[in-house]
Amino acid sequence: MTSPDPKDAPKPEDKALAFLDFLTFEKSLSREVTLLIYWAGLGLIALVGFSLIGVAVGVALRGEGWEVLLAVPAFVFGALVVAALILLWRGASEFYVAIFKIAEELKIVRERLEAQAGVEPPSAD
Repeated sequence: MTSPDPKDAPKPEDKALAFLDFLTFEKSLSREVTLLIYWAGLGLIALVGFSLIGVAVGVALRGEGWEVLLAVPAFVFGALVVAALILLWRGASEFYVAIFKIAEELKIVRERLEAQAGVEPPSAD
């Protein structure tokens, strides 16, 4: 295993610059925020899934006759609902990421066009 190169260690001025970028919205936090929202949503979906499984098991244990037989479709339906929610949540998160990537690419295109035209970019004031 190799030890990290001391030249690659972050310098105090790099940290100050990163904080300044954060304060002035120069650096986008959309990736980090999207990851947090995505995992929080998956946690809620897992909670719904466990509750549906608990309902199905509870009906099977406490029920008599037909109620026990109804627990099996309830379990299958719950599993299908959770699977659909996971796919929908992933799709929504991918859409959110795509929108932010498009915005970043448009910013780059605008900067290049302004540079070609010799136009000064608007100040942040």
